[in-house]
Amino acid sequence: MDDDASAVLEGVGQRLRVLRRSRGTTLAELAGETGLTASTLSRLENGKRRPTLEQLLPLARAHGVPLDDLVGYRHTGDPRVHLRPVARDGMTFVPLTRRAGGIQVFKVVYPPASRWGEPALKTHEGYEWFYVMNGSVRFVLGDQDLVLRAGEAAEFDTRLPHWIGSAGEHPAELLTLIGLQGERAHLTVSGD
Repeated sequence: MDDDASAVLEGVGQRLRVLRRSRGTTLAELAGETGLTASTLSRLENGKRRPTLEQLLPLARAHGVPLDDLVGYRHTGDPRVHLRPVARDGMTFVPLTRRAGGIQVFKVVYPPASRWGEPALKTHEGYEWFYVMNGSVRFVLGDQDLVLRAGEAAEFDTRLPHWIGSAGEHPAELLTLIGLQGERAHLTVSGD
């Protein structure tokens, strides 16, 4: 295998982990969607197993991304970010960054509150920061139940049970930064 192919395959595991975690999906849930075992998925994400095309195709379908995204294929010469929205659980995720690992940035559109039932709190590794661009969101973090409006932001440890959804009858748009390896995103405000 040439050096270029090896470099491409080395980054696949991190990209798979980022996609799975951004969806809030467990290895067991992804195994059910793809027909791959949780053990195989874990080894792929940890780089202990090189992916095959037969493994990547169901993973791309499950994550709702083109195969190019899994292998990190980049079109050269065009500096624009080509946004490919992904719809999951009534929400729309628009990835704004294209690298594996580190902080991932998404525009997330939450549907109106009437489309949600009771909050189903989730936990996962990492930290998350979000800024409400339009509308308002209901943010449940542990025992706290908050409403954030356009212009407000929140940061939290995602190991705490949490849930985010629209607070009104209009969609809410958020800019979300997720640090998957324990990195924190901080909002720095200039002094008055």
